[in-house]
Amino acid sequence: MRAVVFFQHGGPEVLQYREDIPAPEPEAGEVLIRVQYAALNRLDDFVRTGWRGLNLDFPHILGSDFSGTIATLGSGVTGWPIGQKVVANPTLWCGHCAFCIAGRQNQCEHFAILGEHVPGAYAEYVRVPAKNLDAIPAGFPLDQAAAMPLVGVTAWHMLVVRGNVRPGETVLIVGSGGGVNSLAIQIAKLAGATVLAVAGNAAKAENARELGADWTVDREQTPDWGKAIWARTGRQGVDVVVDNVGEATWTASLRSLARGGRLLTVGGTTGYNGPTPINLLFGRHLTIIGSTMGTQADFEAVMAQVWAGKLRPIVDEIFPLAQYPQALERMLNGQGFGKIMLSI
Repeated sequence: MRAVVFFQHGGPEVLQYREDIPAPEPEAGEVLIRVQYAALNRLDDFVRTGWRGLNLDFPHILGSDFSGTIATLGSGVTGWPIGQKVVANPTLWCGHCAFCIAGRQNQCEHFAILGEHVPGAYAEYVRVPAKNLDAIPAGFPLDQAAAMPLVGVTAWHMLVVRGNVRPGETVLIVGSGGGVNSLAIQIAKLAGATVLAVAGNAAKAENARELGADWTVDREQTPDWGKAIWARTGRQGVDVVVDNVGEATWTASLRSLARGGRLLTVGGTTGYNGPTPINLLFGRHLTIIGSTMGTQADFEAVMAQVWAGKLRPIVDEIFPLAQYPQALERMLNGQGFGKIMLSI
């Protein structure tokens, strides 16, 4: 089958477009999906580069998000017809440990992510557990469906479950153009919050407002956006900050919080060593909340909002599978707004 693979960790140069990769076969409880669209994530870049403790079977196929049709059912799978259009929760779990039994699959002792620990969706076929599936309603665009799973389950768990964002609160989204944050704007608004957003340029600021942000600051025009937030809130700060940028913005995000405020994070694209003034933590009664992926219940909840039209997938640009390196370059350069896609 056609796929984008790599045989060793390294830079973008290790990526190969191949047409001779064996198609996977579904095991018990799994389904084989013929992929139609897949979406890029920052996770792709981290996995390709690698880190100590990440042990992959090569060649490895990236890709956590996809939409497609069921091609083959593994043994024991019932209730899913061949040809059904589906997406899947990229969170993988064992189902047997104490965390899974408690419904906390994203804390599973054997936690994994599709495309990170096991072969993913940048290929003609991908195999996934049937328990992870969600049916795509008739007529829903398949490219938009593929843009949602990873960012959807991640943003929903971060804001709704871990962050407990409530009506009337003020939420600051630091960096509005990425997949998670473009959805976080919408989820925070859906929860009844007032949303402020820090955007990389004027165009992204306008896009953030179109998604529902009540006020934006253009980082190109206002590099010291922390002061702008402080002034905008009458020197009170915000109730919640979403910061997945990490090291470059960490201290400014903490300083933007009001007394009793909460900082939510699911990653750190600029680094993991953000300075944390301890006096701010105890002086303002602040809380730092980490979150990773989400449960199957979170996935089904956020996708229900998508199917109902209450959350809108943002598709930036679609590239053919063979042009994955160009798509990756667009993502790494921060040129897109929303999800950059592959057509398989």
